[in-house]
Amino acid sequence: MSILVINAGSSSLKFGLFDAEAQQTLATGLIDWRVNPQQAELAIHPSGGEPICSRESITDHRTAVLHAVNKLSSLSSFYPSHSGGDKGEREAAPAVTMVGHRVVHGGTRFHEPVRIDANVKKEIAQLVELAPLHNPAALEAIEAAESVLPHVPHVAAFDTSFFASLEPRAYVYPAPYTWFHAWGIRRFGFHGISHAYCAGRAAELMNRQPPELRLIVCHLGNGCSVSAIRSGRAVQTSMGFTPLEGLMMGTRVGSLDPGILLYVQRQKKLSVDQVDHALNHESGLLGISGVSSDYRQVKAAADEGDERARLALTIFADRIRATIGAYAVALGGVDAVVFTAGIGEHAADLRAAVCEGLQILGLRLDVSRNAACTPDADIACPDSPGRILVIRTQEELMIAREILKRGG
Repeated sequence: MSILVINAGSSSLKFGLFDAEAQQTLATGLIDWRVNPQQAELAIHPSGGEPICSRESITDHRTAVLHAVNKLSSLSSFYPSHSGGDKGEREAAPAVTMVGHRVVHGGTRFHEPVRIDANVKKEIAQLVELAPLHNPAALEAIEAAESVLPHVPHVAAFDTSFFASLEPRAYVYPAPYTWFHAWGIRRFGFHGISHAYCAGRAAELMNRQPPELRLIVCHLGNGCSVSAIRSGRAVQTSMGFTPLEGLMMGTRVGSLDPGILLYVQRQKKLSVDQVDHALNHESGLLGISGVSSDYRQVKAAADEGDERARLALTIFADRIRATIGAYAVALGGVDAVVFTAGIGEHAADLRAAVCEGLQILGLRLDVSRNAACTPDADIACPDSPGRILVIRTQEELMIAREILKRGG
């Protein structure tokens, strides 16, 4: 028996298959159609087996879920051996006993995993405007999964849940108080599932208990966020009311003088929709470099002498470093900085750029360890007072454990 977890990104789908107690990973997979929807890359890595790779025509999350389930159904862990060879018969008795779904924005309503029903889907839909790149994708993936696995519970886990522990000093904006009190405008924070996993894993790697630690977790992918964690609880986070605030990202702007938004609407006559599109889809690494939202492509262009690409990488590293510095002060010191997600786990050059100057915080990078590391690893110098960790985030595993903890 197993748990299937589906993690819908803006133009990708991650998924994982886990044993019934979420202790063992049976398979992981990724479908990515950002570059070419007609030649989307599908890869499944069964535990202890040969990878299953193919290229498919995939343009939306519904199609991606159907392909993922179809490919997973060939694994013995997905359907019981006694269910026969006919697919219809196998679907009548799936070995999958629960399906977990990552949902980015849970608002103030959802602070823990919840069984999905029509009302839950309606409330997720009401938050679409606050997470326009992700909540629609999650809803599409949920309905597709329900159509192929209709007889098992589907449970939503929310990225915002980990930040429910924030105090008012961290989540109330200094705007008119009625905006918060009457309209619910506040900081929510995102990537919480990843931040929570990395906090626990960091404690394991350091052989310390979470209550002893002051951690700064840098989740750096197409979306980026930093959190300050004390005693296993988040006390600060860089994303806010929506996933637009904070660090510069692949296509998202991050923190920006709000006066600029008033200026481009009043003086340059941009509509609200035009501003929305620019901030979410035309900014960040793509907006500065003019090359790509993909860090690897921007880095390649910078290496070839492209000045705008170099500027994009410099701003990217500077903003991460500045946030680490601010959060170290908020925590009263830092025991470890964690790099995670696609860029954080794989871009040694970015880690080196971010760590330049952090020696003042007791964080000394070992250049050779950084260049050679594979997650999970400590890349700080042996005598560094604070540790620098690279951790492979496992959001799907964390979701499986969370939904089990809540009893589905």
